[in-house]
Amino acid sequence: MPIVNRISALHDEVTAWRRDIHEHPELQFDVHRTAGIVAEKLKEFGCDEVVTGIGRTGVVGLIKGQDRRSAQGSDRIIGLRADMDALPLTEITGKAYASRTPGKMHACGHDGHTAMLLGAAKYLAETRNFAGTVAVIFQPAEEGGGGAREMVQDSLMERFGIQEVYGMHNAPGLPVGTFALRPGPLMAAADGIRIEVEGKGGHAAQPHNSVDTILVASQIVANVQSIVSRNVDPLDNVVVSICAFNAGFTDNVIPHTATLLGSVRTLTPQMRDIVEARLHAIVEGTAALFGATAKLTYRRGAPVTANHAAEAGFAGDAAASVVGEAGVDRAFPPVMGSEDFSFMLEARPGAFIFIGQGEGANVHHPAYDFNDEIIPIGMSYWAKLVESRLAA
Repeated sequence: MPIVNRISALHDEVTAWRRDIHEHPELQFDVHRTAGIVAEKLKEFGCDEVVTGIGRTGVVGLIKGQDRRSAQGSDRIIGLRADMDALPLTEITGKAYASRTPGKMHACGHDGHTAMLLGAAKYLAETRNFAGTVAVIFQPAEEGGGGAREMVQDSLMERFGIQEVYGMHNAPGLPVGTFALRPGPLMAAADGIRIEVEGKGGHAAQPHNSVDTILVASQIVANVQSIVSRNVDPLDNVVVSICAFNAGFTDNVIPHTATLLGSVRTLTPQMRDIVEARLHAIVEGTAALFGATAKLTYRRGAPVTANHAAEAGFAGDAAASVVGEAGVDRAFPPVMGSEDFSFMLEARPGAFIFIGQGEGANVHHPAYDFNDEIIPIGMSYWAKLVESRLAA
């Protein structure tokens, strides 16, 4: 595997950064310690500019290529993004560097993403073997907080002149030394639903004098599954999951209200609209059939993570230069998980890629542990991408 010697030499140092971040996880926008470490190191590396507070707690560092030291240098600018936040889970790995904060852990590998991009920034700031400028972007609140949207709305792309943007995520189950991506939809849009049912409470022995919200809500749960089975082309991927059912408090009272919570995942904007419309019709119609009422609140989250075709090709080529063409799956099947890097891909052309993490617990699991052996592979990918996209 053609890992640059200097990058290999940084492996232990970057691993130490990763494990320190892992020990001190922070949630959503409250990533002050992590962002502070990132900003301090970027300044230490000699970045030409370091800006904090983008999208509330995001950090951006600019690294100019050798040609940018003159007025005639290239004006091409690409962005590389890593996420910094953790998850509200209690870690059970038993590692020496395990989270020191109960109820918080880096269970998605964002500590590894941050460390790999920091390591790449150090290498790029030392070598500057490219023409133009690299913006290294460290984002808060990927886990449900919309941090990418906040950074985009805070003029991330315009302020730094970013023309292309790239992201990377570790993938448990993919072998170490491999990458995977595809042009077009790679990850799903993630939307939340809340269904509030109101009937008529009463005595359990006299259901005829009540409008049973448990019965109504149960029918709604069953009927919304018809969206996937009967309203969606079998070749399209859609998930509608009801994940919480709250009603009642004892064994002899029919509850007056019931609340359902769930998630919707789609891979095209058109299907997103269809599912939302069908949910309204089914929820309200089912409730009316039983003499109840129901209100659906549909909350749109991250949109579809859709890679731009040309940029997906560039990303695949950079990955292949590190691990060989056989190690890059360029037609990876879409996954129904979501990623708020999608907001950046809506703002600029770019691509998102998976890096093989090897076997072990999946992301969002309390036993998950980032594989430090992939650090030089990820750093090399970032370096190759920059040097190829900003070739002198």
